[in-house]
Parts: sequence; structure tokens; C-alpha cells
Amino acid sequence: MTVQAFECQMCGHCCHGEGGIVMTAKDRARLAEHLGITETELIERYTEQRGGKLHLVTKEDGYCFFFDEGCGVHPGRPDICRAWPYFRGNLVDEVSWEMIQEYCPGVNPEAGHAEFVRQGKQYLHDEDLLRYDPDTAPNALISDD
Repeated sequence: MTVQAFECQMCGHCCHGEGGIVMTAKDRARLAEHLGITETELIERYTEQRGGKLHLVTKEDGYCFFFDEGCGVHPGRPDICRAWPYFRGNLVDEVSWEMIQEYCPGVNPEAGHAEFVRQGKQYLHDEDLLRYDPDTAPNALISDD
């Protein structure tokens, strides 16, 4: 029997912190449709430009604008959110994987890093979350595979 490497606990730790929620064109279309607004409205209200990429804004408490005791846009959330914790760094570096266990209660250390990597790569592939263009995609999702 295979041990599940990750099961989201809805703790919101991954929704806290300014920085990495890069909005791709696919993300913008999905989230705007989910919210029932145009992409232009989405960009104007909920994003900021940094480093040539659009990022979701955070609230004053440091949480994602859409986080309120859980993800308020879960069906429309960006790919980077869909991919957590299967980010490139956690897949290629066992120390990073060990570090996220302190931060994310959904990561199961009993699975081991190799199984985490196997399940993660399969999940990213199945969900079409791998990216190959660093100019438009979140760096955490860039794959060489």
C-alpha cells in the first residue's frame, strides 16, 4: 500500500506571505471567470506588477487577498496554488522537503522524499501544472522534464 505523500489540511500556511503567487494568462482567465468579472477587472483589483509578472495582492495581515478561514476562490485558484507543495525546490532538494514539513502539516514525512517526488511529479503531470517558460510562469513550476 502506497503512503500518501501529501494531503491538504486547509491550514492556510501556504496562503500567507507576500511574493510568489504569479498569475499566468491561464490563471487570470480561470479566476476572472470564477469571480464573474473581466480579466481587466481582475488585474486592476487583485494584482500588482513585480519583476515583469502579475502577482496576486495580499491583505495587510500578509494572507492572500482571497484567504478567509480557507481559500475563497478554491475552484478558480492559480496553478501555483494548485501545485503546492510540489514545487521544483521541494522535488529536487530533500532538505527543502524536510523544511516544509515544519510549515505544512499536510506533508507526510513517513512517505519519504523519493515517494513525495514520485507522487508530486505524477500529480503535476496529471493536472497539467508543469511549465517551461520562465518569462511567464512561476519559477516554482518550471520543469526540465
